[in-house]
Amino acid sequence: MKLKLDIVKYRVICLILSACLLTPGIIAMIYSSITYPTHAPLKVGIDYTGGTTLQYGVKEEISNDKLSTVRENLEKQGIDNPYLQIIHVNAQQQSDLKSILSIRTKFIDEGSTDQDKITSVIKNNFKDAEIVQVTSVGPTLGKELFKNSLIALSLALLGIIAYLTFQFQFDYALAAILGLVHDTLFVVGVFSILGLVFNVQVDALFVTAVLTVIGFSVHDTIVVFDRVRENLKYYGKKMSFGEIMNSSINQTLTRSINTSVTTLITLLALYFLGGVTTRDFVLAMILGIIIGTYSSIFFCSVLVDIWEDKKKSSAPAVA
Repeated sequence: MKLKLDIVKYRVICLILSACLLTPGIIAMIYSSITYPTHAPLKVGIDYTGGTTLQYGVKEEISNDKLSTVRENLEKQGIDNPYLQIIHVNAQQQSDLKSILSIRTKFIDEGSTDQDKITSVIKNNFKDAEIVQVTSVGPTLGKELFKNSLIALSLALLGIIAYLTFQFQFDYALAAILGLVHDTLFVVGVFSILGLVFNVQVDALFVTAVLTVIGFSVHDTIVVFDRVRENLKYYGKKMSFGEIMNSSINQTLTRSINTSVTTLITLLALYFLGGVTTRDFVLAMILGIIIGTYSSIFFCSVLVDIWEDKKKSSAPAVA
């Protein structure tokens, strides 16, 4: 059993690296929770807060100066706190539209003239602008979607915890669970930073991405732990636990990398060539696949090795 990587030797460095990866996102989430009116760690979209989003197709590139002018004109028409975003149309799409201007505002009731006011402002600023999509979510429905998303996430975590506890001994299960927390915090933290810097909002698709990331991450971790359990049966008396852990990681390393790379190739194709509506979802998946592969090798395995060392050191000496 020839070793290629000695993860156990550098386990402290692995934990420090994990802390460095998580700390910026955690700081961003705390700051967002304090500053956002919703007190959420992420900038949530209308799926959860309620509101109306109108998208207009424009046959020209929109500059930031033009965007500021449109915002000022909307506010003059009585549209409070409009959120504007430019969505660039892919060159591959068969359309003469160059950009899509997305405008998010408070929920527009039936019979309200706000949509007509917004359309009038857009047409005054952009020739041949056309409305391509209108999405409205009421405040009550937004709260219901948020509650259901939390329930779905909680049930998924409870199911994974129950399976891991039944399938493995407690320290393995706890390490895998902490790995899930590690991966989730990283993905959510990155999107919290993107929300602060680039006004990226999360919706129901983001929760779907997080659930998928959790499933992928725990699957990769279980593969490593299964190999550790098998190697302990055959080499438990010949090798130390650290040596067995290193060997198990190296035996599964190629499989983990190959699985992740093939998945990332598909996701990258979707990110660069797919539609703009799923781009944030795909980005969350890409981040999750990368951090999930990292954590199964450099985080969860390291935690198990540390706990095994502590168990041996605290065990009474045999006379």
